[in-house]
Amino acid sequence: MGRRKRNSAEARKEANKTLYVAKLMNNPTSPRKTRLVADLVRGVDVDKALGILKYCPRESAPKMYKLILSAVANWQVKNEGKRLEESELYVKQIMVDEGRTVKRMRTAPQGRGYRIRKRSNHITVILGSRVEEAPVASKAEEENK
Repeated sequence: MGRRKRNSAEARKEANKTLYVAKLMNNPTSPRKTRLVADLVRGVDVDKALGILKYCPRESAPKMYKLILSAVANWQVKNEGKRLEESELYVKQIMVDEGRTVKRMRTAPQGRGYRIRKRSNHITVILGSRVEEAPVASKAEEENK
């Protein structure tokens, strides 16, 4: 492996150490319905997001609830010495992408067949910490002065 490739791989690894990600693949709900739930919790603190999802009547809410809990568990694995309450975790990014579509045929009048598309989606949750980001912003402001 060349030096440039190794350096970029090490930089990517360092960047991934501060990302706390959880993914749900092939969720059998249409992406359009799931995005409505994702919009409720985007940019919100983790505790508040879990409260919102717990009482949300949509079908995707319990799955997203478990997904955020999984992302919090991933944060705890990477930060063993830190307390969860002091870190001020929030939902930095939440993306709902289209998954595979299963195509079926339904009988219709006069010998026709109507197409049924059973859609699925992939949900990706990335958590961020408000505590870690604040000193970085102040350093950038000091350099500009």
